[in-house]
Amino acid sequence: MIEEVFAPLASGAKGAFALKDDAALYRAGDGCETVLTVDAIVAGIHFFPDDPAESVARKLLRVNLSDLTAKGAVPKGYLLVTAWADDTTFDWIKRFAAGLVDDQKRYGVSLWGGDTVKTPGPLTLSLTAIGEVPVGGMIPRGGARPGDDLYVTGTLGDAALGLEVLRGKLSGLGSEDAGHLVRRYREPEPRCSLGPKLRGLVHAGLDVSDGLLADLGHICETSGTGARIEKDRLPLSAAAQMALRQDETLFPLIVSGGDDYEILFAAPPERANEIDVAAGEASVQVTKIGRVTGPEEGVTLADGAGRAIPLKQLGYSHF
Repeated sequence: MIEEVFAPLASGAKGAFALKDDAALYRAGDGCETVLTVDAIVAGIHFFPDDPAESVARKLLRVNLSDLTAKGAVPKGYLLVTAWADDTTFDWIKRFAAGLVDDQKRYGVSLWGGDTVKTPGPLTLSLTAIGEVPVGGMIPRGGARPGDDLYVTGTLGDAALGLEVLRGKLSGLGSEDAGHLVRRYREPEPRCSLGPKLRGLVHAGLDVSDGLLADLGHICETSGTGARIEKDRLPLSAAAQMALRQDETLFPLIVSGGDDYEILFAAPPERANEIDVAAGEASVQVTKIGRVTGPEEGVTLADGAGRAIPLKQLGYSHF
């Protein structure tokens, strides 16, 4: 399996030794540091067992690349661990690898190594992504300061709503809107063209995986600050707007559903023009959604009148 299916994924990396050695060799570029991140996905938790194998592969790689680019890193390669369930077919594995091939070309990365095992189930996949930043250039989670503007890339809530579509809900949506939401759930879009351009412009950043409010809370907790975001500023796709028009009780999913994999970052107001230029060069939508405050305010979501909107849950909880 390794030689037939996965070794071709390593053909672009000299230090991978065609996956025939016990370890890979990697040297960061001159003046650069290595940034590493790892995420795992499990069938029945992070994807549906009947999701297309190609989409599962893309999601696995992209959620890790999203972490890297939120740190300002340029992705270089990855390590892959696969725990195949008893009912995983060889055809599924080949289609999974085909999905990785497509994204390796798109994002300029190669497979450097890993491991493969069997499990009674469920199917479990883990990927470690490796990237580079100039020395001292990684964007931290902590570092936000009161008075900073808060920005987010792309649109929010699409993936969480897409999950609802796959669960058989939101039946009133048209096929185009439903399809858009499902694609955003299955195949997130890491903002790799923008992340490195934010180095030196922002004080703090991370990717939105647990939900906007929960991940903003992570920034605030690490930075020792609070934050206030404005509901009316939140960027929504046409599909998400349609879903909310049909059922306004879906709104909590927009800010707490998770799986957005957009970059949330804090930057001083004087960097606003440079951020706009960077976003334009990267062809990535960036929206200012609020500001960083003192720690006494906590994380507040405000309506158009400035009143705090109570929510039962800020985001996904791992335990």
